[in-house]
Amino acid sequence: MIYPYDNETQTRWDRGELQVQILVPGNAKPIGFCDGSDADLAEIQARAEEEGAGEVRVEQKSLKTGRQIWTVQVERTNEDADVDDAFDD
Repeated sequence: MIYPYDNETQTRWDRGELQVQILVPGNAKPIGFCDGSDADLAEIQARAEEEGAGEVRVEQKSLKTGRQIWTVQVERTNEDADVDDAFDD
């Protein structure tokens, strides 16, 4: 189960109660936390598909404590690039 970021879940992470912190590049705060199960990975993929994201890759970094940091990388689609290019003028 993925727990969205809020003060309570941040405190649970700080106490070591949650095993994985989920980040996205360019955002200083985590987007959420989870237990690190295969179901959590599947939920991240499903949410990305629902939001119309391109291909999703989750980079997993293990910490000395045994916990992990997952960074969700979204590959831009050609359609995204076309929209961004329209605003570059």
